[in-house]
Amino acid sequence: MKRGIGFWSLQVSGWFLLVYLIYAQAIPAFNYDLGVAMGTQESSEIITDVGTAFWYGFAFGDLVIYIPFLALGLIGYWVGSTWGRVLLGAAFGITIYWPIVSLAAVVAARDATGWHLENEAHYWMILPLITLWGIWGLWRISR
Repeated sequence: MKRGIGFWSLQVSGWFLLVYLIYAQAIPAFNYDLGVAMGTQESSEIITDVGTAFWYGFAFGDLVIYIPFLALGLIGYWVGSTWGRVLLGAAFGITIYWPIVSLAAVVAARDATGWHLENEAHYWMILPLITLWGIWGLWRISR
């Protein structure tokens, strides 16, 4: 396997995303209130109990599926294995899917009773970039 700029771009950005996911999602999967205190999750006062259950569900799903797939996929891709490409492809599929679902939920909940998300800007700045990265990564490993 050729280890050019595309390979290194994928590896470096992938490991940065993995560290971010551990911080922003794995920790709150164990203690959601700690995630709120760290600023990586929204409190029920802002997004309702249903909203926090929804975000917690993503954090837990990331902990048990997405984070292991991404970590193992990056390692496997590093060593040039087929299983690494498969796991990384699955992780990229998740990477494309979850930001779109999250943005759709933010839009759909705008007028919901109890939903008081004052500033959606950070969702709209970060999540489309993550989706585009996932699309690029999937394209990159499928070449």
